[in-house]
Amino acid sequence: MHRLGIELLSVFSMPPVDHVTLAADLGCDCISLGLTNTDYNPHGYAPFSLRDDLALRRETKAAMRDRGIAISLGEGCLIRPGIGAKDMAADMDILAELGCERINTLSIDRDPARSLDEFALFAEMVAERGMVSTIELVPTLPIGTLDKALATLTHVGRPDLRLLLDTMHLRRLRITPEQIAAIDPALIDYVQLCDAPDSLTDKDYMYAAVQERMVPGEGDVPLSDYIAVLPSDITYALEVPLSAQAEAGVGPQVRVGRCVEAARRLLGDA
Repeated sequence: MHRLGIELLSVFSMPPVDHVTLAADLGCDCISLGLTNTDYNPHGYAPFSLRDDLALRRETKAAMRDRGIAISLGEGCLIRPGIGAKDMAADMDILAELGCERINTLSIDRDPARSLDEFALFAEMVAERGMVSTIELVPTLPIGTLDKALATLTHVGRPDLRLLLDTMHLRRLRITPEQIAAIDPALIDYVQLCDAPDSLTDKDYMYAAVQERMVPGEGDVPLSDYIAVLPSDITYALEVPLSAQAEAGVGPQVRVGRCVEAARRLLGDA
């Protein structure tokens, strides 16, 4: 069985212990984690902060140990003007304490030289704490093409800085399975799995990316073709925010459960 996780964006501000419990109950292996709740909170969860709440850290580690769930990805580390890797050191320490395997980063800084320097420093600092790091290519952001992402990895030149591939973004960028197959498998570290329609306008795309994706297999992304050429030992994680269902009262067990079932079918066929 492929390793399968549930991403933070799929559970809309759910507290970490509940997130761990949900993943285990649905038969998954891992979760992604942010250190605080997000702004969008349709289920009205109580706010939390793993930065400030030491008891919550202990409870989260205990829940992961008891249910056999890992933190596959640390989120929330965004490089932007005036904010760089050194400003994230404390968050890296907390994620390492929680047993996080890798930390993802993005840059919204339009200074290419600074972004490259920050990616290199970020990877170095994450590695010092015993984790690997990933960069994600996202349409409209500075690292918004496959060529730029691969050039960043080449420039940094560290084997522990790798690619995170999001299937929605791959389709939007018209990156083909053949292009994925041509990448050195050692450079691909993590896949965020979801579906999406081809009909999204540029205006609607980023809203859909953070609020309203589709259950795997229900949209226009050639998921089976991507899965067929990806490394066999990769971690797949469901990043499927379904805000309309959440606001209609559909709980995470049902909402995310449909995604898990669909992903298992796709991965099983592969």
